[in-house]
Amino acid sequence: MVALRTLAPPPAQTVDVLVAVRDLPSGTRLTDDDLVVRAFPTDLAPSGAAIAPLGRVLAAPIGRGEVLTDVRVVGPGLALAESGETILPVRLPDAGMASLLRAGDEIDLVATDPGTGSSTVVAHDVTVLATPTGVPDGPAGGSGGALVVVGATAAQAVEITSAALSQFLTVSWDH
Repeated sequence: MVALRTLAPPPAQTVDVLVAVRDLPSGTRLTDDDLVVRAFPTDLAPSGAAIAPLGRVLAAPIGRGEVLTDVRVVGPGLALAESGETILPVRLPDAGMASLLRAGDEIDLVATDPGTGSSTVVAHDVTVLATPTGVPDGPAGGSGGALVVVGATAAQAVEITSAALSQFLTVSWDH
C-alpha cells in the first residue's frame, strides 16, 4: 500500500469555475440558481472564466455543465470574442422581430424612412451576439421594441446608429 502511494502521481491542481446548472438560453439574466461552483483541473479550465456574472445577461446559450466565460455574457469580454468588431446594442421597433433572431445569426440591417417609406441597407452581415427574452410581440413598452446586441465594423456602427435616430430598423437574412 505504501509503495502504491509512493508511485501514484500527485493530485491534479484545480481551480474553481462557474458552470451552468441547466441549459440556459441566450438573453438569460444570471442568478444564483443558474450557476454552481465546480473544481476543474487547472490545465483544463478555460481562460477567461467568468468570476462575477450574477445579474449579467447571456449573449449566447450555454449547456448544462458548461463553464461560463466572459465571452458568453454581454459586456466588455464579449468584444474579445468578436475581434475587430464593435459591439452595438440596436433597438428594433418590433419586439416580435427581435424574438426571431438567435445569437450567431448573420443579418442585414435595413432602415426605412417613416416619411417617404424608402428603405436602404445600412449594414450587411452583422453578427447577432445577444437577443432579448420575455418580450411581447409587436411594439412594446414606453420606449418600444427590443434591444438586440450585434457585432459590426466601426463604419457599420456609425451607419447603424445614424439610421436608428430617424428611421425604423428591420432585419433581413441572406441564404
